[in-house]
This record gives sequence, C-alpha cells and structure tokens, in this order.
Amino acid sequence: MTSENAGASAMSSNVSTTAAAAGNDPADKSVGDLVRNLSEDLSRLVRDEIRLAQAEVSEKAKKAGIGIGAFGGAGVIALYGLGVLIAAAVLGLAAAVPAWLSALIIAVVLFVIAGVAALIGRKKLQQAAPPVPTRAIETTKADVAEIKESIHR
Repeated sequence: MTSENAGASAMSSNVSTTAAAAGNDPADKSVGDLVRNLSEDLSRLVRDEIRLAQAEVSEKAKKAGIGIGAFGGAGVIALYGLGVLIAAAVLGLAAAVPAWLSALIIAVVLFVIAGVAALIGRKKLQQAAPPVPTRAIETTKADVAEIKESIHR
C-alpha cells in the first residue's frame, strides 16, 4: 500500500473515528458540540483532500515534463539528422564517391533515435493526461457518501 493510499484511507475514516477517539457517545453530546466536531472534521477533511490533490497533480506534472523533454530532445536529434542528410547530399553531388553513403547512414541512425525518443515522449505524455487529481476526486466522493450515510443513521 502506498503512502497516498494509506493517506486516502485514513482521510475517509476521519469522520467515523473522531467520535470513537473522543471516547464519548455522540448521543451524549450537545448539538453545539456536534456542530463544532462536524465543522472541525469537515475542515480537516477538506485540507487533507487538497493536499492529496496537490500531490497527485504534482506527480502528473512531473511525468508531463519528462515527456515534453523527450519531445524536445527528439526535435534536436532530428535537426542534427537533417544537417547530416544535407551534408550527405552535398558530398554525393560534389565528389560522387562512397563517402556520402556513410553520411546517409548516420542520418538514418539519427532519425531512428529521434523516432524512439518521440515515442517515449508520447508515452509519458499519455501517462500524465488528464492533469486532474482523479484519485483525490474519487476519495472525496467516497467521503461525501460516507458523511451522507452517517447523517441518515
């Protein structure tokens, strides 16, 4: 279990464990105490959910940054490949000797490297999308459902 999952589990049980942790039966408390406890619990729950959402968005932004960097690297390598290809064309026209063939092979290798880097970048960007805190939203919905259920009891 990751620390985020453990945090999400702890957050979703905050509301139900607060009364037990206090050692008092909610039926024995005054309405003012219950409202104050509810306010404190909801405030803590909202803060915890915001922290979880921030951590999730940060993780996805990191993956997006890696993908964007890989795309940038692919562009630079493709630019070098284009330069080598142009050099190959110049050598082929100027000398008409096999030296241009070696430059052409280098250009092809650089384009293959650029293609691999672009595929890696694409994969990383797809892993980062959508840049919304989906796990935090799910746990918040579960928390709201638990609160509604405890209110109806």
